[in-house]
Amino acid sequence: MSPEYAVDGHFSIKSNVFSFGVIVIEIISGKKNRGFHHSDHNHNLLGHAWRLWTEERALEVMDNMLGDSYTVSEVLRCIHVALLCVQKRPEDRPDMSSVVLMLGSENPLPQPKLPGFYIERNLPEEEASSSQHERVSNGVTISTLQGR
Repeated sequence: MSPEYAVDGHFSIKSNVFSFGVIVIEIISGKKNRGFHHSDHNHNLLGHAWRLWTEERALEVMDNMLGDSYTVSEVLRCIHVALLCVQKRPEDRPDMSSVVLMLGSENPLPQPKLPGFYIERNLPEEEASSSQHERVSNGVTISTLQGR
């Protein structure tokens, strides 16, 4: 959900572009933005992808299950375009026709700006250490499964 819609209830074609960018990052990483946890920080998936991008380690966001079945330049371009799509301000995001052109060409791309909802959460200690388990009073742990 785009920041302008979540905060102000304003929806536009740039809101769909934001959602598209999130989905691209989720597909590449094999992870969901919602509920994403990393041992080194408390950023969501968008924040994690941004952090890796700024540190020039963008390929680290990729799902390990992909192995060597990809072209590095194509994946980097997809991550780059996705980060352009999830920029905080709608006017900074491309429209979908531009996204299609960006993905299908090798032309230089503008540098993305900070993504919307780039946050570092303050998770309670128990939640941070065991993000997918729920403690019950009798000491039994129940794993909660969530669909993608």
